[in-house]
Formats: sequence, structure tokens, C-alpha cells
Amino acid sequence: MEMQKENIQDFNFLGMKNPFLLKDMGEALKRIIEAVNEREKIVIYGTCDLDGIASVSLLLLVLKYLNADVEYFISDEINDFDVKSDIIENHIKFLGAKLIITAGCGIKSVSEIELCKNLGIDVIITDYHKSGEVLPRTIIVDPNQKQCTYPFKDLTAAGVIFKLCQAISMYYEMKYIGKYLDLVTLGILSKQVDISGENKIMVNHGMYYINYTNNYGVKALLKVNNISNVNRENICNLSSGMMCSIKNKRYIDNARITVELFITESMDRAEQIAKYLKNEIV
Repeated sequence: MEMQKENIQDFNFLGMKNPFLLKDMGEALKRIIEAVNEREKIVIYGTCDLDGIASVSLLLLVLKYLNADVEYFISDEINDFDVKSDIIENHIKFLGAKLIITAGCGIKSVSEIELCKNLGIDVIITDYHKSGEVLPRTIIVDPNQKQCTYPFKDLTAAGVIFKLCQAISMYYEMKYIGKYLDLVTLGILSKQVDISGENKIMVNHGMYYINYTNNYGVKALLKVNNISNVNRENICNLSSGMMCSIKNKRYIDNARITVELFITESMDRAEQIAKYLKNEIV
């Protein structure tokens, strides 16, 4: 971890706070490095709103870049931010998971995390919701958990995952982590939160990265929706339209298809998905 310690001292990224100011971030990074190096099965557990989808997609792209053995699971209930025991027992366990990383959920899933431990599965919770009286006994990265002194409390799921990816990039010396702010911006704007502090920094820079994105999914969304002039208004409209299409009667399928949109390496496939999602708006 020496390289990471040196990078912490020199940390400066777009005026944002050091990600290691978040409680447990160092422990989260250490466990992820172990999983990557040992080729352990990692499962990202996310929610089916656009913020959760952007978070899952971002972490998938970063971990795949590191050649990690990674899959994902998207919850099938809107506004459900708990980890489900039946999903752990009937799905994730059979994937051979050794590590679960949640994206925007799990801060109140105390008994479910105990179940994971009993099954030999480690869990890193990344969330942005306020914690309950009792915290799960695991690694937690959440600016709103007790005893976390991180100065900006209004991060969304995508924002917290981006902070995790910043920490990962500092250890592995990934030079272009900022390019993922295109996905982060879509996630933040979909939540209609106050665009101040780090949210403002991420959105402002995210507009630039959307304009020059190399993500085929984002490119396809701009093309299919005839967006040639990227600005806050039309990207807000785009994220609102995507939320409407995701929340259609097939929303769980649409959520998974949207993850595929953001991680595909085929422009043709990205355009097919973007056209499909546009037609799903009700």
C-alpha cells in the first residue's frame, strides 16, 4: 500500500476532497486489491434507478479494466435500498461470490450482512443514506454514516462510487478516471439533488466529459436523442427521459439493459439499446 500512501499526500483531483477522508475507504481499497489480485469473484449489488445503474456501470468498467472477475446484480424494486436475503441465498451465493460491493444501498441491512458473513462472503457497503442506530458489521463507505467526518454529505450513489474509484485509481495509477464523470453526471442529475459542493464539481466537469465521451452508450444516447449541444438542461431532460423508460412495466429488464448500454464495446449495440429505451418512455 506504499504507492497509495504516497499518492494520498499528492492528491489533487479537480478540486475535490481526498477520497480517503471517507471513513473505511482505506479498508475498502485494501479488500478490493486483494480480490483483484487473487481473482476472487466480485459481485456489485445495485439499485434499479438511474443513479444506481450509473454506479454499477462505473464500478464494472473500472474493475474490468483491472481484469477483475466481476459480475453485477440489480435489485428489482424501485426505491428499495436494502440488500435482500433471498437474493444472497438464491443467486449471489451460487455465483461463487467472495466479495459483494453495494452501490447506493445496504446501510441498514444488518441481518443480511451477517448472512453474507456466515456464507463466507465479505461485503463492502457503499451508500449515501443516513444510517440507523445499528450499523452492519462490515466495511462501510458512506458520508452519512456515524463517525464519518467527510465534509460533503450530499453525494449520491454515483458520487460515492466515484470516490471509491478515485481511491482505486490512486493505487493503480489510472490516469483517466475523470472520463467516468459522464456516467456520474447522469446519476447525480437523475436524483434532482442540490448541485453544490462536490456535486457541482462533478457535474461541471461531467458536462465536458459527456461532450467528448468515449463511452459508446453515452454517445448513442446523445445521437438518438438529437443532442448536439451538451448543457445542463438537455442532460437533465435526458436523465429524466431515461428514468421514465427504466420505470416502465419492464423496469428491471430495462435497468439491466441500461447497464449493458453503458458497458458495451459496440457502437451498433449501443444505438440499438438507446433507440429501444427511447421507445420505452410512457
